Amino acid sequence: MNVNQSKTKRYLEIVQQIREMITEDQLLPGDRIPSERELSERLHVGRSSVREALRALELLGLIETRRGEGTYLRDFTNYHLVELLSTFILQDKQVRNDILVTKALIEKDIIRLVAKDPYFPKLQVIKEQLERNEIKTEDCFYYQLVTITENRLLMKIWQIINEYSSQLISNKNKVMDKNKYLLLLNFIMEKSSEHAIKIYDTM
Repeated sequence: MNVNQSKTKRYLEIVQQIREMITEDQLLPGDRIPSERELSERLHVGRSSVREALRALELLGLIETRRGEGTYLRDFTNYHLVELLSTFILQDKQVRNDILVTKALIEKDIIRLVAKDPYFPKLQVIKEQLERNEIKTEDCFYYQLVTITENRLLMKIWQIINEYSSQLISNKNKVMDKNKYLLLLNFIMEKSSEHAIKIYDTM
């Protein structure tokens, strides 16, 4: 296990410990959870590791930080998808591969969706941005695609998976091959989603 894998495994263990502590202390939505310092002392881990774990829990919508007040447990009982993702991701085994596969499935569905009407005018705008080098990363490209669908749930799912991909796979802000993305986008604009997906699979 390399240094990055060891670090990732450790912070995931801390996330699990915090979740267990919330259950043991019978904290309810709206209750304040211990501070970084208190958690560090209670769990016998460094504050930087605690901070990273809290960031993951906040990303999942399980807690919220209020400036000047502290960190509070959120009412997440209705967010079954987020809770499921949280439980799954904390299993750790094969998580990197599973996240990459899931991310690819979602992005392929985004490609299929935007290859349909009435997205052509907005796709033209994205193409012009690509040509002007205003879109410089893969994350930015797919964010633009999912945004034009105006599907908030799809956007939220993609953002969560993409964030975990960035944290666990260390591919955040990976520089893109502009020519390949222009080719992919041209196929989308021609409503040839399967050809676009073939290009996607070569990236």
